[in-house]
Amino acid sequence: MHIETLKVFCDLVDLESFSLAAERNFITQSAVSQQIRTLEEKFKRRLLERIRGRRDVKLTPAGEVFYRESKQVLDAYEHLNESLRGVVGKIGGTVKVATVYSVGLHELPAKVREFMTKFPAAKIDLEYSRTTRVVRDVLNGTVELGVLAFPEPRRGLTITPMPDNLLVLIAPPGHKFASRKKVKVTELDGEEFVHFERDVPTRKAMDKIFKANNVEVKKVAEFDNIETIKRAVEVGFGLAIVPEPAVIEARNAGTVSVIELAEKYWIRSVGVIYRSDRALSLAAKKFVELLSQGNP
Repeated sequence: MHIETLKVFCDLVDLESFSLAAERNFITQSAVSQQIRTLEEKFKRRLLERIRGRRDVKLTPAGEVFYRESKQVLDAYEHLNESLRGVVGKIGGTVKVATVYSVGLHELPAKVREFMTKFPAAKIDLEYSRTTRVVRDVLNGTVELGVLAFPEPRRGLTITPMPDNLLVLIAPPGHKFASRKKVKVTELDGEEFVHFERDVPTRKAMDKIFKANNVEVKKVAEFDNIETIKRAVEVGFGLAIVPEPAVIEARNAGTVSVIELAEKYWIRSVGVIYRSDRALSLAAKKFVELLSQGNP
């Protein structure tokens, strides 16, 4: 039995998907199934429940024990590799990072390139997901780091702040606000808006500000993806409030107008989260340090 087989099993449980586990390990779905069968034959225990016609990933009692112990083996193996790299002062290995689209697409690429330039033996494995999934993946050990907007304190998690983002108003060309340099929140009352979905932290922050100022906007549409929101504004659906780094290219291209919001509280906090009970790999520590420094 190889250590890679334990990793495939744990990835399958963490991701709850044969296809995603196969993709993560660069093998086929049939290879994932074969490795699970090999484990069950070796230990003479059924590890996963089989339901005819379905491919649900549900552990048997024996599977729960095997998953827990396999995680410890994989952690020990990674610690071994990390210790050996430390002997020669080499920073290497793969750092698994989960992030939300609005941060990952517009703020992390430059940081990943800078990290890879400084530490060519290391690799950043970047995944995009929703906030709730990022937190879950960090807590269950699927990824080592999570990068989020408005990270909330939670038992078992450590938060390292990154530089804040300015939230700005974007409008389609030709809108009455398009030529303005600043707009007050009270001026947004009654305007048509393209929103983030309600469970997105940036949307929650916006709703609190609107409520505090007795402002009601007209919801035209809701999306969980910032690229879709920008596109909707470009074609004239309405206004939107988004983090400034996400619209720099669109502003330069002239596809949307970017207007400053007059009040000082239009700020989006960003941070890196990781488990408090686990020591970060040396590569992860260096990446966190880099992210916390902000842009050069």
